Amino acid sequence: MGKPTPEELQDALNEAARMREQDEDEHHIAKSLLNLHYRMKYMERVLQTAELYMHGQGIQEHTDLLKAIEAARAVDTITEGKDKNGFA
Repeated sequence: MGKPTPEELQDALNEAARMREQDEDEHHIAKSLLNLHYRMKYMERVLQTAELYMHGQGIQEHTDLLKAIEAARAVDTITEGKDKNGFA
């Protein structure tokens, strides 16, 4: 499977947003794409900070990695519709 170009991805995100706005997302494809794109930004940050930590392994890199992981976990909680205690 090929990776979409930045233009293709933006077109898909625009169409997904349109589908959601017009309630044309019977199979939840648009919702899934938008959610995964949002969450992926945080996971990419985890990867980026993990790579920096592996190269430097300093205190600041470790702190940055922990913050990135926490932010990614928080996004999962938010997008699941739950608060930190697991309540909907």
